[in-house]
Parts: sequence; structure tokens; C-alpha cells
Amino acid sequence: MMFPNAARAAAWRYALPAAAIALLPIAAVGQEAGQDAYGTLAQQLANPVANLVSVPFQNNFDVGGGRGGDAFRYTLNFQPVVPFTLSPDWNLITRTIVPISHSERLFPDHRTGLGDVLQSFFLSPSRPTSGGLVWGAGPVFLYPTATQGLGTGQWAAGPTGVVLQMSGPWQYGVLANHVWGVGDSSPDRPRVNASFAQPFVVYTFPTHTSVALNAEASYNWDRRQLTLPLNLVVSQLALVGGQPVQFGAGFRYFLDGPASAPDWGVRLNMTLVFPR
Repeated sequence: MMFPNAARAAAWRYALPAAAIALLPIAAVGQEAGQDAYGTLAQQLANPVANLVSVPFQNNFDVGGGRGGDAFRYTLNFQPVVPFTLSPDWNLITRTIVPISHSERLFPDHRTGLGDVLQSFFLSPSRPTSGGLVWGAGPVFLYPTATQGLGTGQWAAGPTGVVLQMSGPWQYGVLANHVWGVGDSSPDRPRVNASFAQPFVVYTFPTHTSVALNAEASYNWDRRQLTLPLNLVVSQLALVGGQPVQFGAGFRYFLDGPASAPDWGVRLNMTLVFPR
């Protein structure tokens, strides 16, 4: 598949310097990250409801789609995860997604701004079952924080849940939510009615290297539109000045989506980890 030169140039212009910055520390401190004390952290990072404070910075560089098929989007998702211990048997895990994006050739003008903030609350048992099953459930809220017309313009809320099976170095499961809009709507901005499902499988090597494959299916029930990117990401847990940090890089391919959806993209992650 061929893509317009402008889109390809934009992807390399932004993604390659970020990739170099993200991946260099892996070579520098990857050996140090092999200490046994950090052997479980890589697997915990693949668990959405782990009792672990983490601060991921997810960088997405997406190419294609838009009016001329040559749009470019950069999205930084700031995604802090903070657990709270409610009792010896139960935790409350908060997961917040704060998107900041820049787009070119998607709208009549270039736009940079904040998107709608999504915040999830998972009530989860503090320990897996004897068979390695982990689960969490609770409410999710969408806050209309977007600028530059980059969001829904509505408050929304609904249920969310995650179920995860741990089996040796393998972890697989699904995270899902649904949000309904509350308040005013208009023909230009119909009431929010959207589902999200993220099936995933992760394999963690003894070197604390993780390979993750997931899909991020979003379905707009009002427009009957599915957006379905498939993501393959390789991550490495390392120590930087004594601070555990996970670096990751991967490829995104959009299996389905509206005409405005991208064709492909690159994902670069950096996650600060704070063991409890």
C-alpha cells in the first residue's frame, strides 16, 4: 500500500527522533534491569489492575485518512494509574487518560489541543484467584475537556471492566467500557453512545522484555462506525538512575474505520514505575 509523500514525511519527521530518544536508554541500562528484584514488574505492567503506581506516556504517530488520504496525527496519551488499598482483600484502581493531539490535513486547519479526559475506576480483588484469574469492574467517566473542537462537547458515563488470565509468562484478557452522553446534544454533536473493547495478549521473557499484541475496537452506535487498530509493541523494563522505566516501540495498522481514520501508525511508550 502506498501513502502520500506528505504523510510519510510527517511520520518520519516526528517518529524517528522520538524513537531514538526512547530506545537509547534500553541499551544503556537494559542489563541492569535484569536484577531479580524487578522480575515481576514487567508482568505487573501488563495487568491493567495491578497494585502498582505507573505513569505511562503513550505516543501515537498515525498516517493516512482525512479528506485527501494524507492526514497526519500525533497523540500523546498521559495515562497515570494509581491504586488505593481499601482493605486486605480489595483495591480501587484509578486509570486516567489525558490525550493531547496535533493533526495536519484532517481539518481545514492544523489543530493542536487537549482531548476529552477518560477516567476509569476498577474495584478489584487484591490477589489473583488460585487459577491466576484477575478481574476488576466499576464506573467510567468522560469529561468534556477538549479544546479546538477535538472532543465530544459532552459529559458521559457508563460501566467498565477487565478480566485477565495469568499463565506463567503469558497474560491475556480484555478491557472494555461503554459510555452514554448526558446533557445537551445537537445535530453536529449527537449524544455520545460508544463502546470500547481491548483484547490483548502479552508474553514476558526472563530478560523483562514484553511482546504485546492488542486490538482497540471503538464502536460509535449513533453513526454505526467501527474503528479497529491492531497494535504490536515490544517493551523493555530498565533502570534509569535507580528508577524503573519501561520503554516500548511498535507498529499500528488500522483494520477498519471511517474514511477519516488513519491507515497505519507508530507507537512509542515510556512508563515510569513506582513499586508499592
